[in-house]
Amino acid sequence: MNAKMETSDACDLRFGQVGIACVRVRRPDAAALCEELERRVRAAPQLFSRAAVVLDLSHLLNLPDDGTVDALLEAVRSAGMLPVGLAYGTSATEALAQRMGLPLIAKFRAAYEPADGGSIAPPTPSAAPTPAPVPAPVREPVLSQPEGSVGAQRHDGTVRSGQQVYARDRDLIVVGTIANAAEVIADGSIHIYGSLKGRAMAGAQGDTKARIFISDFRAELVAIAGHYRVFEQIPKDLEGQSVQCWLDGEKLLIAALK
Repeated sequence: MNAKMETSDACDLRFGQVGIACVRVRRPDAAALCEELERRVRAAPQLFSRAAVVLDLSHLLNLPDDGTVDALLEAVRSAGMLPVGLAYGTSATEALAQRMGLPLIAKFRAAYEPADGGSIAPPTPSAAPTPAPVPAPVREPVLSQPEGSVGAQRHDGTVRSGQQVYARDRDLIVVGTIANAAEVIADGSIHIYGSLKGRAMAGAQGDTKARIFISDFRAELVAIAGHYRVFEQIPKDLEGQSVQCWLDGEKLLIAALK
C-alpha cells in the first residue's frame, strides 16, 4: 500500500538513492521538527528509524544562528534519526558547517515528497555546486563489479542486514536473498532471483520505466524513481509470490507474475 507520510509546514523529507535521508527545514522550530520526524519514524520505522540524515537549510529565508542549528540537530536525534551533515548551500552555510564541526554534503540527489503527502517525485536537475568534503559511508557498501563494460551488474549471494548493493547506470541482478534492513539499488531495473526481505530501489536517478522483478516477495520497501511503498505487513496474495513492480503515472503497482 502506498506510504502516506504527509508533509507539514515544519519540514519536507526526501530519501536518496544511497540510503541517506535529507530533511529540508521549512521553519527553524526545533520542537515542531522533532514532532514531525517522530511521526515519520512511527509511520515507517524500518525506513526512518536511525536513518542517516542530511539537514538542508536552503529553504529558509535567513540562515539560522549556531544555537538554533544545534537545536535542530538535537531535534533530529531526539526523533530517532542520526544527523551526519548539512546539505550544500551558500558560503555562509559552508562557514556554519565548519563552526558546527559538520561535513557539507554536495550534489545530494533525491526527491522531495509533494505537499499532498503522496509518492515522491523524480529528481530535477540542478547546477553542480563547488565540490565539498563528503563523509565516510554510514553503511557498509557491497559494490559488485560488472562482468563487462556494458550490461547488467550481478551480485551473487546474500546481501546481509545493513549492507547495500548499488548498480550505477545499469540494471542489477541479484542471485540470492536480500536480508531485512539490507538494500539493493539500481539506476535501471532490478531482478532478484531469491527472497527480498529488505529494500529494493530501482530507477534511482529518475528512470520511471525501470521495473523490479522479485522471485520471493517479503519486502520492507520497494521504490521506483522515488515513488515508494512501505510494508508493515505484506498482502496475503503477494507474500512469498513472484512479483513485478512498475510505475503507472505516479502510482507504484505490484502484481504477481503469472
